Amino acid sequence: MDKKISELLEIIKDSKRIVFMTGAGVSVPSGIPDFRSANGLYSTKYGDLNPETIISHSFFERYPDEFYRFYRDKMVYEKALPNVIHKTMALLERCGKSLGVVTQNIDGLHQMGGSNDVLELHGTILKNRCLNCGKSFGLEKIVNSDGVPRCECGGIIKPEVVLYEEGLDYDCLRRSVDRIRNADTLIVVGTSLVVNPAASLVSYFGGHKFIIITMSETPYDKYADLIIRDKAEVVFEAIRKEYE
Repeated sequence: MDKKISELLEIIKDSKRIVFMTGAGVSVPSGIPDFRSANGLYSTKYGDLNPETIISHSFFERYPDEFYRFYRDKMVYEKALPNVIHKTMALLERCGKSLGVVTQNIDGLHQMGGSNDVLELHGTILKNRCLNCGKSFGLEKIVNSDGVPRCECGGIIKPEVVLYEEGLDYDCLRRSVDRIRNADTLIVVGTSLVVNPAASLVSYFGGHKFIIITMSETPYDKYADLIIRDKAEVVFEAIRKEYE
């Protein structure tokens, strides 16, 4: 077994309050592209526009038809299933090792994988709300609609996803800070740690072991006690074998 994975297993063994902080790389093995890699969402054009423009609040308000064309095509993966990373994090939660997950992902795969304590910093595609009357809708309303989905009242339905130019939910942010502060081990997985304010939550960690599992460098590498440059699914398969 890889020496660094063995070291990680020892850290997990000695930990009682692990918090996992996850990004898009966690869902790549489930068939959902990440954002910033060579094959990621941001590396492609969509017509004459770049994705970051399309998934902004102002673009949604001005061009909801174009927003939803992109959104259904590139951001909704209704057939995606949890992978070994999601399932192993849930397993550690059941074993009493983990306080839960703080995620930047919007796909809902952590919950589908069995995690109960998930804080979704950037919202979720699974929840949608009428901007007029506030009625809630599931994902099926979005995928089964043509053009801009509308409520019975006539209002436009918006995904409960945090778009560019929008702030994070204050309560979710506060609870994420508290969770990270209370952790004895923070394990960051599949995120470049460049998107704030999510990335800056790392600075609230005051526990014993800070671990980063990514394929590329992050701005927080210098603070980490252990860095593993390997595919996250390989690492978490090794963890699963120890605790299943």
